[in-house]
Amino acid sequence: MVLTDKLTLHLLDLLRGQGLRLRGAFHATCEDGTPQGIVTVFLLGYLGRELWPAFQRGRAAEPHPLDSWTRRLIDPIARAVGAVALYPFTGPPWWPFQRWAQKAEGLSSSPMGLLIHPVYGPWHGYRAALGFMERLPTLEPPRPVDVCAACSSKPCLSACPAGVFAAGGYDVAACSAHLTSTGNACIQGGCLARRACPVGADHAYSQEQGGFHSRAFLDSFG
Repeated sequence: MVLTDKLTLHLLDLLRGQGLRLRGAFHATCEDGTPQGIVTVFLLGYLGRELWPAFQRGRAAEPHPLDSWTRRLIDPIARAVGAVALYPFTGPPWWPFQRWAQKAEGLSSSPMGLLIHPVYGPWHGYRAALGFMERLPTLEPPRPVDVCAACSSKPCLSACPAGVFAAGGYDVAACSAHLTSTGNACIQGGCLARRACPVGADHAYSQEQGGFHSRAFLDSFG
């Protein structure tokens, strides 16, 4: 195993130009739901639109292309650094990536249930984690900032044409039903509630990428 500072530089080198980046790390405790023996977790993900060009270059005609592309990229990286590759899409067990992200990056949850980045808003994601069976030094995460607390109008909740947040939660069945309806804008260009968030609006996904994620959601949960 290389030294931690060299490990981080090595990871950055392996990820360069691939659309993903190191998004923080944390030391696991028994409450974090990590696999047995995992002590340190590095999160891998993207900010804004940076994922899309790399994915478009490497995607193949296959079921769940983003998940398959992610595994083709991350599996060899995990082997190269002596880590266990963990994914949010290979359950059960379903690894609690949102909990890990809050611990690694100090992000807050939005009324939509999405984690909100203070700069990129809802326009970011996590695609994988690397689990190490050693206690590696990690940086302290930023202090959590609840950016939604300062947003009095909460346009994300009223922008949903299917009213999936009307009961104070998230109605997955109503969302799926809306996405299967004819000619709706959410399936064509991405979730309208997400686009209504004023935080990070300059980093919003393109219509193509937004529509892709809506269709992927429908394939997974519809």
